Amino acid sequence: MPYVTSAERFGIEKGLQQGLQQGLQQGRQEGRQEGRQEEAVVFLQRLLTHRFGRLPDAVCARLTSASIEQLETWILNVLDAESLDDFFDRC
Repeated sequence: MPYVTSAERFGIEKGLQQGLQQGLQQGRQEGRQEGRQEEAVVFLQRLLTHRFGRLPDAVCARLTSASIEQLETWILNVLDAESLDDFFDRC
């Protein structure tokens, strides 16, 4: 087993701590993004259901796979659409 000096040990510990901090920050950011997307999907599903009735499974799948940017655009378009087909045609 190779000898590790105090300075090397300190450097290794500092590197591990920095890596852990970066990993935690990235995990939090990804979690917030996923939470924001899930909230947007639920909100849009509720709006569409209220406006057009029960949603087909294909529509729910399309909403679930959409990006947050697309969902935000769709949320605004729901007010002007006269049908589900019209809603997706506007998008």
